[in-house]
Amino acid sequence: MPAVSSLYVYPIKSCAGIALHEARLLDTGLEYDRNWMVVDPSGLMLTQRSHARLALIGVALGQGELIVTAPGMPELRTPLAVTALERPALIETRVWRDTMSAFDTGPQTEAWFSAFLGVPARLVRFDPAVRRVVDPVWTGDLAAITQFADGFPLLVAGEASLADLNRRLTAKGAPPIPMNRFRPNLVFTGLEAYDEDYVESLTIWVGDETAQLHLVKPCARCPIPTIDQASGAPDPHWPNEPLDTMSTYRGNARLDGALTFGQNAIVSSGFGAVLALGQQIDAELGFGD
Repeated sequence: MPAVSSLYVYPIKSCAGIALHEARLLDTGLEYDRNWMVVDPSGLMLTQRSHARLALIGVALGQGELIVTAPGMPELRTPLAVTALERPALIETRVWRDTMSAFDTGPQTEAWFSAFLGVPARLVRFDPAVRRVVDPVWTGDLAAITQFADGFPLLVAGEASLADLNRRLTAKGAPPIPMNRFRPNLVFTGLEAYDEDYVESLTIWVGDETAQLHLVKPCARCPIPTIDQASGAPDPHWPNEPLDTMSTYRGNARLDGALTFGQNAIVSSGFGAVLALGQQIDAELGFGD
């Protein structure tokens, strides 16, 4: 039977993730996921697409604090709770075409991120009063919100899909890659490779209760999967993998031929439930009848 095999949160958008044994499910996705974001002086998001060194910024959830580390840098701490920030300024930020207000976390974090990235940068905290609504083109009648994620609360992927991709990579002499290249939130086992392309909903058993996710849009992959998350740079011998291999079989007609891996999902029920490794999943598949 399908089951939850991995859970990840990425507190700061495009920085390193945290593998968890359990995570609370909110209407915006997993608790603390993409609650913070690095921006330029105009408020525009900075991501690994243009600043691959973001991958080297590690994060941990401390007692009331987000702990941030990076090679050659002192440890940085910032409050987990918005209410614990000291008189934060509210600034305008942008994620793709969405504009929203966010709280500036202060001059200490600005100096830290600017020094490590080598460009002016600030760390902002999502304003919980903001409701960033997910694109209804993909969700239909199911309303959903998210925070600083690219567009949806959760990214879901199957272990079998990565195993298939890695078989293709190793067959051509390229090294296999870990799942963190794709930065999912929830990984499951127990289905065939790419079955998530056809999953309409996942029902996760949380004790005697359930939480339900609706998988609404294939995830089009940008160049981030080519970045080794441990080194903050592409493999010098295989700089375009896994996208080169994916281009031979993962073009998606629904997205004008974009290469896809994993599915974007929204939370339909089970707000406040604690997801955990090993929880069983019922997957409802649909094939566009």
